[in-house]
Amino acid sequence: MSTSSPHALTAHWKKFLAVGVVALAVVWYFAFAGVQHHDNRQALSVLVGSLFWVAVLIGMLMLTMITRVFDAGWAPLIRRNWELLIAGLPVVILIGIVPLAFLPDFRHAVWYWTDGSHILPSGHEVGHDPILLAKSWFLNESFFLVRIALYVGVFGLLVALLRRWSFAQDTDRTAGHTHRLHAVSAVGIPLGAVTLTMLAFDCLMALSYHWFSTMYGVWFFALSIRLALAVTVILTYKLSNGGWLDGLLNQAHRHVLGCLMLAFTVFWAYISFSQYFLIYTANIPEETFWYNIREFDPVTNLKNEWWGVSMYLIFGFFFLPFLSLLFYRTKIVAGRLLTVAWIILVGGIVDLWFNAIPRQVYEKSAPEGFVVTPFLTSSLFLDLLAIVGFGGIVFALFLRGASRQETIPVHDPRILESINYHE
Repeated sequence: MSTSSPHALTAHWKKFLAVGVVALAVVWYFAFAGVQHHDNRQALSVLVGSLFWVAVLIGMLMLTMITRVFDAGWAPLIRRNWELLIAGLPVVILIGIVPLAFLPDFRHAVWYWTDGSHILPSGHEVGHDPILLAKSWFLNESFFLVRIALYVGVFGLLVALLRRWSFAQDTDRTAGHTHRLHAVSAVGIPLGAVTLTMLAFDCLMALSYHWFSTMYGVWFFALSIRLALAVTVILTYKLSNGGWLDGLLNQAHRHVLGCLMLAFTVFWAYISFSQYFLIYTANIPEETFWYNIREFDPVTNLKNEWWGVSMYLIFGFFFLPFLSLLFYRTKIVAGRLLTVAWIILVGGIVDLWFNAIPRQVYEKSAPEGFVVTPFLTSSLFLDLLAIVGFGGIVFALFLRGASRQETIPVHDPRILESINYHE
């Protein structure tokens, strides 16, 4: 990405692809070995790694459609990079989430409610759990697999249509493509909102199927937008220093991205706090256990290591970027905004850990009948390797697309406004 010629990037996409394939081969090897030895933690690494990039790309997909619907004048320069990146969304779901769901051993390891013989902390089998039986109209394997397939189809269709007509406009200069893109986006926003909500329910909330939250889909949406904006800032910073955005991206573009980062930082905090506050206030055991295992050791009743993670989310993932982005210069100075973007990116990984990893694991010898999955394990490295692996695939597709398509949408009706955008 050190050259402004997109057609010279072919060698780079091959390098990213090689890194991605090697990293994912290692991750899948350990995940398979773990499942064979009844250690399910490694399989969660595949889920965390894929969901990180699914969240990033869903955020970019939603931002692409939102800026289309509102005909945002600042967006075309940046939106083209989103259009190139979202090609990886259905691919990541296909090579990450789909194998976990469709291979029985992995499905039972990750979503233990699909294994009727799994022992719950109460000592009973999942197949005889009255809570699961009450939810069986939704939580059954056949319908679960149908929904996973639908996520590939819905997101794949939206991505294909948005990319097809946007790229077509580069060659035939037809204004009708803009109207088609507006129409697809108008339909795609509510469709995407429902789909991402169901994906969050199935891939994350169903990991502890006794627990539920009607706000969970909104939390995932807020997280997705935050991660998408953070990756956008990092990527555009690189592309504006020797890449195809060199001399085009200006202070005003950074200001818009910074304002959006601030807005969704507050929104994420509002949703996360509201969910915690409502569950804490209601004080219903079927709901509070989800937070209790993330705060207290079930044996000693003292703070556990997940409590430290939750404190990091409050102060590192919310207050630090929030207070930084309040200042105007943080939003316009490239280096400062880049630093905040990295803080949000790291915080997003920790937020996924906090939501995906802690679970009650049956342990007959434990006083409470279960132990909580710990935070500090060697599998954290495998989680990060999975993120690198899926990221390598995403950026290989991105650079491959950049070598074949126009990296600046020169025939977009708003392109001159975007290039000359000012505050």
